[in-house]
Amino acid sequence: MKANFFIGSGAFELREVEQPTPGPGEVVIKNMACGVCGTDVHIKNGEPGSADVTPPVVLGHEYAGEVVAVGSDVSSLAVGDHVTVDPNIYCGQCEYCQNGKKQLCETMQAVGVTQDGGFAQYSLVPASQAFLLNKDVSSESGAMAEPLACCLHGLDLAAIKPGQTVCVVGGGAIGLIMLQLAKLSGAARLLLSEPNEKRRQAALRLGADLVIDPTNPASRQLAENSADVVIECVGNNPAVQSAFDFAKKGAVLVLFSVPKPEASFPLPLFDVYKKELTIKGSFVNPDTHARAVALINAGRVDFTPIITHRFPLSQLSEAVEAQRGSESIKVLVLPQT
Repeated sequence: MKANFFIGSGAFELREVEQPTPGPGEVVIKNMACGVCGTDVHIKNGEPGSADVTPPVVLGHEYAGEVVAVGSDVSSLAVGDHVTVDPNIYCGQCEYCQNGKKQLCETMQAVGVTQDGGFAQYSLVPASQAFLLNKDVSSESGAMAEPLACCLHGLDLAAIKPGQTVCVVGGGAIGLIMLQLAKLSGAARLLLSEPNEKRRQAALRLGADLVIDPTNPASRQLAENSADVVIECVGNNPAVQSAFDFAKKGAVLVLFSVPKPEASFPLPLFDVYKKELTIKGSFVNPDTHARAVALINAGRVDFTPIITHRFPLSQLSEAVEAQRGSESIKVLVLPQT
């Protein structure tokens, strides 16, 4: 089989390797679609992912495919099942795992980060990490389960109440998913702040009541001090500043994005005090993958305007670069092409 390995220093190498064989508790998946995540971009640039990366390794943690082999003791899955993978594997023994915060696990492993994942024609995963998709769900939609699951964790932290005004900062794939989840949660008014016109149009298609160009002062003013909940999905200082500007008194701010490790922001302490703001961070997807799959199986989240680019496995490096560009929203790699 073909697998595209990250070999360090920003480079990938397509190799021919032996197809894996499942052991007890494992399944082999024929990988059909794998999303390029901002984490993959960070890793390519030599920055940390959700866990430490040791090249050579096959990246790709947002993926779906078909079960082609099962271990001797696997009863929950069968050959031919369509599945999506929850990449995060927790130790279950550290302080955080034992106190309801397993996403903060001290020795977390992740398929497609610390062990070989979706940027290959086949992958070997614990059966416990594979979740059933309906047969009529496309592999491309199934590949979006992991980012959707992460968004669900962030949304849980936001604690949106029906009737509230929600502002999403950033109209990339994550922002457009958050927009839809906020609508499903009962938000009465949905705002999205995004400088890219293509992404603003996608937000309108997905239910935004108002789209804002944050580089335009008149447009930006429409959202200032207006949102009960602000979800920041960009990861740079102007976006974080927007989140504070758009928050009304008593608002909850979720800083969901993955910033550069060295990034810092001067906290507007008087705003936090006078507005009585609540600020939360959000990390990975503890116990939300099954809910993400349920939403996908029910057709409740629309990925059509979000998935914009597709690349064959041999063009993984180009796919990662495309994910960084302003023309894309979500880039997928199709390992069987």
